Amino acid sequence: MVISVSSPAAAADEIRRLRERMQRMSDGVPRRALDSHPALAGVLQLRAGGTYEVDSTVLALALMAGPSAAGAWSAVLGMPDLGVEAAAELGVVLERTVLVPDAGSLWLEATAALVDVVQVVVVRPPGRVSERDAATLSARLRTRGSVLVACGPWPRSEARLSLEQSRWAGVDAGTGHLRSRKMVVAVQRGAAPARRAPLWFPAPDGVVRRGEPVLAPAAAVREAG
Repeated sequence: MVISVSSPAAAADEIRRLRERMQRMSDGVPRRALDSHPALAGVLQLRAGGTYEVDSTVLALALMAGPSAAGAWSAVLGMPDLGVEAAAELGVVLERTVLVPDAGSLWLEATAALVDVVQVVVVRPPGRVSERDAATLSARLRTRGSVLVACGPWPRSEARLSLEQSRWAGVDAGTGHLRSRKMVVAVQRGAAPARRAPLWFPAPDGVVRRGEPVLAPAAAVREAG
């Protein structure tokens, strides 16, 4: 197969697509795509057996919302401050969500057990995750066809999602209510350049959807989640 590209950017994009294709064929079995939240369609495609790293709770909930709304069971571990109302507004079905606020020193064992029984596991590790533990859990994810979303650093994650820009609107001269939020999400895969997508989380009408072109850095306020 010969691939012709017209620019370095096109070459990087083609390499990314080929890498994703090879990852989907790991273990000789195509990896099934999971449903995505409409706002993230075209931003990141979750695949069974994958591990994804996020730097904010809102991104973790957004990744969980697509499969959950489509009928999947999910679990959240190590996040006692999780806002269940916010999760429900994004599309997470609470009746099919297992909450484990604190598993203590047994968090890794609890995560592995949840991988066996639900399709999407969101976990906030209490400390550094070793390469060995990550590899063991990755093998389990591929066997079970589940997905892991890690809130914080995770060795060899397939993609890292970060919230680069976030700005609320609605308060005018110190009065009013927060009604909408614009944000820019960056998706990093390996050493490839990050891909960025503007989102409304939510839009002024309350809907979570894709946004306008990326905000100017000087006008945005970075937010951890």
